[in-house]
Amino acid sequence: MAMSKLEGIPEEGIRINKYLSVIGYCSRRAADALIAQEAVTLNGSVPEMGTKVMPGDLVRVHGKLVVPPKEDFVYILFNKPVGIVCTTDTKREKDNIIDFIGHPKRIFHVGRLDKPSEGLILLTNDGDIVNKILRAKNHHEKEYLVWVDKSIRGDFLAKMAAGVPILDTVTRPCQVFPLGKQSFRIILTQGLNRQIRRMCTALGYEVTRLKRIRIMHLHLDLPVGKWRDLRPDELQQLHSTLAASENAID
Repeated sequence: MAMSKLEGIPEEGIRINKYLSVIGYCSRRAADALIAQEAVTLNGSVPEMGTKVMPGDLVRVHGKLVVPPKEDFVYILFNKPVGIVCTTDTKREKDNIIDFIGHPKRIFHVGRLDKPSEGLILLTNDGDIVNKILRAKNHHEKEYLVWVDKSIRGDFLAKMAAGVPILDTVTRPCQVFPLGKQSFRIILTQGLNRQIRRMCTALGYEVTRLKRIRIMHLHLDLPVGKWRDLRPDELQQLHSTLAASENAID
């Protein structure tokens, strides 16, 4: 399912980081990094972070002109296999997600799964969607199945649910459900780096397998290594959920 997000620059202009995001070049966070690195130029000059792009302006990244896409945006779900790396750096990483999928349009992943992990990931060329999903305050749910290296005992699951000290913080309380002697299901509303693995390690366990099965209302229903476009109902609910998040009061 495709959707146009920007047919032209509004008369009042648009901030350059949002411009790069909305046209699908990259996420707003990545755009901020590119601007900070002075990799972006506006009409031949390096812009400040809040500079607006006006109709007729020329924006280049690493010297290459970027313009609003003529094609509509795409949104796809992918069942990432173990061993595939969530990166758009196709030159440095041979086992990257972009080459594996081989989509005809330029797409990028929303969030990531580390190389040893598998399961559901959303990819798109809509940078605005990426920014809204990744914004921590929105508390969007992600669900995982986890297997560990030894039998689960004592209050391990209760401690996982209550919050674990990692990365100079304590993880947000979450939902945890037992599955087997060495497995459980967990629903997170944050996305710290290698969060589940770090939580388990902090409590004396090591993850042997990790599989994401849900992102918000999007469920894993694909064979390993396969992808599909979002259905119209899934896309409509995605936009509705993100709109509600944007309008929510913290």
